[in-house]
Amino acid sequence: MRFDVLTLFPELFTPFQTVGVTRRAFEGGRIDLRLWPLRDFADNAYRRVDDRPYGGGPGMVMLVEPLERALAAAREAQVQAGAAHTPVLLFSPAGVPLTQGRAEALAGSAGAVLVCGRYEGIDQRFIDRHVDEELSLGDFVLSGGEIPALALLDAVARLQPGVLNDQASHQQDSFSDGLLDCPHYSRPERLGEGVADGVPAALMSGHHAEIARWRRERQLELTARRRPELIAAARGQGRLSAADERYLRTLDLLGL
Repeated sequence: MRFDVLTLFPELFTPFQTVGVTRRAFEGGRIDLRLWPLRDFADNAYRRVDDRPYGGGPGMVMLVEPLERALAAAREAQVQAGAAHTPVLLFSPAGVPLTQGRAEALAGSAGAVLVCGRYEGIDQRFIDRHVDEELSLGDFVLSGGEIPALALLDAVARLQPGVLNDQASHQQDSFSDGLLDCPHYSRPERLGEGVADGVPAALMSGHHAEIARWRRERQLELTARRRPELIAAARGQGRLSAADERYLRTLDLLGL
């Protein structure tokens, strides 16, 4: 798969490709990442890619022409490489939330063109002409689209075959089945003398069915406490079993 990134700061992406387990996705060629520095596509001596907004107001707006030239160059490179014509994604506070499900869909696709905005935003005409989907990390504002782009690339890279040491790891991640993940424990078995200092007995039992039940119940409890809307969504999607519903009723009785 291939990602073409239109950005003012391509240097932010270089270390990301060389550290952590996700580097395997890039070094092994599972993800072909191409960076398109927007200032290279400016048509003035100052390599300017922004200007004042019509109607006045603070800040600057990214110009259409440099963005369109960069996108055209990315498209031509795709054709020359025999790569698929991929959708254009823009990171924006107005976008739909980036979810695990969207990351999984992208991980199984041919990739995308990622547009990283800056300043007050980009000229709406570029969005209207070229952008297929707008995505957001959440209800907060960042200085630009590079951090969301890196987040998306990380979420997609870790889902590529062979990137994680244990391929089952991502199947147990939070949101993979619509719920939060359960708590995890490792050595030592005890940190002190208190009840909370030890590893839960179920995890030490060696009984696989008991361990699976404990983990599922903790998933349900944590999600019900912290993200009840995910319980409602999972219920609406038919993801909760009869045993899940019985356990959730016990939580309701306890006032949790």
